[in-house]
Amino acid sequence: MEFAVSRAGTTHVTLHGGSDTTACDDATATLADTFETLATDGDIADWEITDAEVYEHPTAPFDPYTIAVAFAVTVTVEAGDADAAAEHGAETIDDALERADLDSISYTSSPVAAAD
Repeated sequence: MEFAVSRAGTTHVTLHGGSDTTACDDATATLADTFETLATDGDIADWEITDAEVYEHPTAPFDPYTIAVAFAVTVTVEAGDADAAAEHGAETIDDALERADLDSISYTSSPVAAAD
């Protein structure tokens, strides 16, 4: 049976930005590009960026911002039941985000499986 497995989390994006707003916008765009690539490659089925906020301000004029970006991703997996799908989906999400070389990923929800 096919299941859609979703999971929410946060990641840190480090970049140079002219202001808090610009840095958050740039971090969101950078992560969106990464998720688009993962979706195009078939690694994830769907994604959403839900928030971006400054995690660490620059300590000097030319130091970068670190932005915490909240997201949700969905993958599609084959499994016999929802529990097996959640476990397999979590592993699939972990693998995809690891290959995308995202920094400091922390999950804010357990994987949720829904039959497609």
